[in-house]
Amino acid sequence: MVKSQKKKKVLVIGWDSAPPELVFDKFLDKMPNIKRLMDNGIYGDLESTIPAITCPAWMSMMTSKNPGKLGFYGFRNRKDYSYNAMSMANSTSVKEDTVWDILTKSDKKSIIVGVPQTYPPKPLNGYMITSFLTPDNESQYTYPPELKAEVERVADGYMLDVENFRTDEKDQLLKEIFVMTEKRFKVAEHLMKTRDWDFFMMVEMGTDRIQHGFWKFFDKTHSKYEPTKYESAIMDYYIYLDELAGKLISTAGDDTTVIIVSDHGAKKMDGGICVNEWLIKEGYLTLKEYPKTQKPLRELEVDWDKTIAWGEGGYYARIFLNVKGREPKGVVPPEDYEKVRDELARKLEALGDQNGNPIGTKAFKPEDIYPVINGIPSDLTVYFGNLYWRSVGSIGLGSVYTFENDTGPDDANHDQYGIFIMRDPDGKERGKVSGLHLMDCAPTILKLLDIVVPEDMEGKVING
Repeated sequence: MVKSQKKKKVLVIGWDSAPPELVFDKFLDKMPNIKRLMDNGIYGDLESTIPAITCPAWMSMMTSKNPGKLGFYGFRNRKDYSYNAMSMANSTSVKEDTVWDILTKSDKKSIIVGVPQTYPPKPLNGYMITSFLTPDNESQYTYPPELKAEVERVADGYMLDVENFRTDEKDQLLKEIFVMTEKRFKVAEHLMKTRDWDFFMMVEMGTDRIQHGFWKFFDKTHSKYEPTKYESAIMDYYIYLDELAGKLISTAGDDTTVIIVSDHGAKKMDGGICVNEWLIKEGYLTLKEYPKTQKPLRELEVDWDKTIAWGEGGYYARIFLNVKGREPKGVVPPEDYEKVRDELARKLEALGDQNGNPIGTKAFKPEDIYPVINGIPSDLTVYFGNLYWRSVGSIGLGSVYTFENDTGPDDANHDQYGIFIMRDPDGKERGKVSGLHLMDCAPTILKLLDIVVPEDMEGKVING
């Protein structure tokens, strides 16, 4: 009698923003479940997209397509070449097939929980709970729709995100992060036990929220480091995550391939560069009136007839040129576009800190980092201080440098490398591997599930 082959399954647990330095080094000895996966499989630093941010990174990972191909470059993207029309990148922006779309076509079942850019939910062969980008709990955040009542019941009130992670109310924030994470894993375990599945993926945002809120309390090199009762907050959270991940892995069973992954890393934030203040100072941006208090650029009257470029704030900067024939009141002649862009890139990369010391800023042109370009990218994407500094878009400080964030307290910035850990029961490899990119994840998952990898996927299969 021929022994029937066990069904192949893949479990992916995403920890948004989890950095290699914490998971593979600083906290590893306190995370026995992660350590066991690493000892019995492969792991390594996972290169993220440029920009290294939740959106587009998770969708780039799950489609194996670069942001240029996807056509979105951040949470908010230019709708057209006007000055203020921006659209939020949600699931309707995703035109490429995700892993679960491909699995649906092959009659394989998926359960998707909290993966960014899945709202509004699209039909799939399986079940979906959307992410923190869902407006609120009143929204339809599940597929099928009737799943929502079950999720709310199991979680005793599901939490899509914490109320506000940029806050000085640290006790409340810490409590909310732990409660949100507990509810998400409780629902994930429930679905895993009560539904049939081939592919299960969940993403926890608590890692991102706790790092932005508490980094300065444990990192002695942080400019705002202060020893307080919160010193172990991030470590305690990772220990808790390890425990919850261990339960989920155990529920999935020994025959399941387990992948732990993050979309990018995190690092301390040294300060902020007020990108539009710098553009004003250098003569690239002209306002009709400078504000008396700090305000976002969109609330101010720009003299577009005298403006060459403007910028957006965030963990990275986006610089847009005011090009004649492209923008409504463009002033940069198309034949001077490259010269002006090169000049801006050179000056930005030379910009030092408040004392004039070099900080290692990098300016990227979209055509240099994306093989194909859809949508409207920024003319330059800028990593201030190689992401140790964030970009501050508001105007009114009267200074290029700030050590307060214009959107609320924030201790950490993003980093270019996240984590990848894979334990494949049939795998032969062990130990640390290099050269991993997040676009390698989708083809790897499909190969593990015996699905032919589409030729247009950009990543490679990671063999474990």
